[in-house]
Order: sequence, then C-alpha cells, then structure tokens
Amino acid sequence: MTRYLVVPGRGVPLPDHWSRTWVRDHSEYEWAPEPPGPPYVAAERVAALHDAISADREPAVLVAHSAGCLTVAVWASQHVGPVRGALLVTPPYLDPDWTPDPHGTVDVFIGHVPREPLPFRSILVASRNDPHATFEQFEAYARDWGSELYDAGAVGHLDSKTGVGAWSDGQRLVRSLTRSVPPEQR
Repeated sequence: MTRYLVVPGRGVPLPDHWSRTWVRDHSEYEWAPEPPGPPYVAAERVAALHDAISADREPAVLVAHSAGCLTVAVWASQHVGPVRGALLVTPPYLDPDWTPDPHGTVDVFIGHVPREPLPFRSILVASRNDPHATFEQFEAYARDWGSELYDAGAVGHLDSKTGVGAWSDGQRLVRSLTRSVPPEQR
C-alpha cells in the first residue's frame, strides 16, 4: 500500500482545509509532521519530514502545501529516502537572492530555497491569483525543480479561504503520481 505523507505549510490548517480532510478520511494519509503552530522553523520541519520518510521502507508520495513545498525542496537537497513522487501545492515564492534578516521574524523560516531538480517525479500546482506567488514564479519553481506544472486556475492559495473542500482535482493528481510507477515497484 502506498504511503502518503502530508507536509503542512507554515500555519495550522483549518478543519475544512483539503489536507485535513484527506488525512481524516483516508487511512493511508498521515501528517509529516503533525501540523505545528507558528513559528515555522525550517530545520525542525525538514528533520520531522526525514523521520517520517525514514520510518518505513515503503516509498512515500509527499503531498505538500505552501511552505511545506519548501520543506520538501530543502529535504530533497539534503537527504535521500524512499520517495516515489510529490504533489507541491502553491509554494510561496522566495527570491533566490533573498537573505533572511537575522533580527526579523522570517529568519527561522528558510535561508535558501533549493532550485535544483528534485530526484523524484513532482507536480507543482499553480494558481492564477495566489497572494504569495505569481503564475510566472510558479513556472520558475516548476522549471527549476523539474516539476510538471498544473494550472489550477484562479484558486487563491488553495487553502480554507478558497472553499475547495476535499479538492478532488488534487486527489486525481496524487493518484497520477502513483500510476506513473511500474506495478512491480508499487
């Protein structure tokens, strides 16, 4: 059976967020890590993701939202592990030349977003009206990470505010990640 590790963003997803619905309604989905509250500390999130991936030899499909996508990119730049693929949903854009302010509140966020191809298949979900990234910035991430780009339309940040509910298009995209693997590797 395929493992699905849901990598939360910076904040705690609300009860009606699609990620909470997926974990609640599907026993094969689990948090990596359980959604903590702010602040987002990249090193802690990457370590928790590594622990979750390493906990089982069965390859996992990662399902990341927002800053969780950055967690996945950082993890992939520092570790190897049994990952079959990743769905990267509306990652916030950080300029490659951005340097965190050591006295600011984002210094615990992330110092550098890796811009190298991910070592596994990935689909990046882009929105046409996301407040945290332009469509062109999503395209840049997809190009740099070697991700397939999925244009979700004008869906904001694909969070509780957008009212997408269980987000059936996302579930279809996740299933497409598992279908791309030869049956003997499933």
